[in-house]
Amino acid sequence: MTGDSRARPAPRGSFAAPLTACGLALIGALLLSAGIGAVAIPPQDVARIALARGLGLPLGGGWPAAWETILFSIRLPRTALVALTGAALAGSGAAYQGLFRNPLADPYLIGIASGAGLGAVLVMAWQWPATLIGLATVPAGAFVGALLTTFLVVNLARLGAPAAGAARASVTALILAGVAVGAFASALMTFLMLRSQGELRRAMAWLVGGAAQGGWEPVWAALPYVAAGLTVLVLLARPLNVLQFGEEQAQQLGVDVERLKLIVIVAASLATAAAVAFSGLIGFVGLVVPHIVRLAWGPDYRRLLPLSILAGAAMLLLADVAARAVLAPQEVPVGIITALAGAPFFLWLLRRAQAA
Repeated sequence: MTGDSRARPAPRGSFAAPLTACGLALIGALLLSAGIGAVAIPPQDVARIALARGLGLPLGGGWPAAWETILFSIRLPRTALVALTGAALAGSGAAYQGLFRNPLADPYLIGIASGAGLGAVLVMAWQWPATLIGLATVPAGAFVGALLTTFLVVNLARLGAPAAGAARASVTALILAGVAVGAFASALMTFLMLRSQGELRRAMAWLVGGAAQGGWEPVWAALPYVAAGLTVLVLLARPLNVLQFGEEQAQQLGVDVERLKLIVIVAASLATAAAVAFSGLIGFVGLVVPHIVRLAWGPDYRRLLPLSILAGAAMLLLADVAARAVLAPQEVPVGIITALAGAPFFLWLLRRAQAA
């Protein structure tokens, strides 16, 4: 996998086919997620109701009126938030892997998600916001935490080899630094939650990846951060491709490497922060999805980033469906599902990276 990530990006057929495949997978996951629950709604009816609302047509077209309330007040807000989270984590993971030229870089594994979580909890500890404007401060706090954690982890990973540069940090050093910083941030989060009173205790479920709040407000609060961060990353696909040749060659080919690093870190941290702020610490999405996409359609970041964004949203939606179905009517935090599926994949990748 390390060899793939550093190889010259090569096209693998038309981009339309994988884009269509990922798009259809996302649509199917959206319909399934919105239909699963205590009151099951068939996917075709989910599509009909959503289409009628989207086109401004009269509702009540042969389905129970309660379905409309369930969909628009409960199911669709959650589905949209989970999709945004999966897209943000997968897109950020792909960008981090390209920036560090490290196949194991991931917002969760290298501690950035924990730093974002600490920033969010600090804002929540001050006052759990209930309005849209108040909710917008949560991803802002998470963004600051993610940014500080990123620079701390990178600099810790470079200790002992200061001339190597951030992109040359070894797999082991980056993971060890991320584990140490992430554990410290997680400990502070837990301490703040245990010391808190009232509504902040709800964040204990959020800590392992669960929807802490309902309604559309978290979606609208997270959307600008996720959209801005992922848009910047997609626009940087070509310089990320060039960076895979090495920093010196990228510089010779006209890429401002230091500026590229800064922009990618800021944009990926922004998207990660919004995901963590409202969905909690969900691991392995940013690790697994880009690798699956890379294996299927190649390492070209002009494909890898948009396809990872679509596939990440679909994968996390399916994991959320499993979280609701496995012990129904009880709900398992989706972070547990992604960890159970992602941990074996991570061990396989680690073994493969060590053998390379």
